[in-house]
Amino acid sequence: MDDVLREEAELGFAGFDADAAWRLGVWVHDRARRDALPIAIEISVAGHVKFLSALPGSSPDNAEWMRRKRNTVTRFQKSSLALRLICEAKGVSLTERYGVSVADYVASGGGVPIVVNGTGCVGAVVVSGLPDVEDHRLVVDAMRWMLAGEPG
Repeated sequence: MDDVLREEAELGFAGFDADAAWRLGVWVHDRARRDALPIAIEISVAGHVKFLSALPGSSPDNAEWMRRKRNTVTRFQKSSLALRLICEAKGVSLTERYGVSVADYVASGGGVPIVVNGTGCVGAVVVSGLPDVEDHRLVVDAMRWMLAGEPG
């Protein structure tokens, strides 16, 4: 759990606008197409979807998973994987610990907060379609790519 929280602390942006969301989303989309990953991707800022894509093999169910992961990220301002690990460490469910509805929140990796340094959480990058740790890793890889200056 500490590794995931430490990782999140390293993923702060100087700013994040619609163009940044598009570039980040296209990177995830291109990686998913290259590797034939059956995922859906959503990037939202201030409650507004800025990027959305569903690749071959994904399903409408992925949209529900993304909605629940996004809700988790925006409410708790932590990754959905961090929330899963926190709950597992306490031996409780997200509902038991925080009183949230399983219809609207999920402790499953794949949602990562978009943090603007000096501002805080402004949105979420969410992937669904792979095992949850792989969903999380794909998002983190994309954010690291962007923070490194977007090399090819």
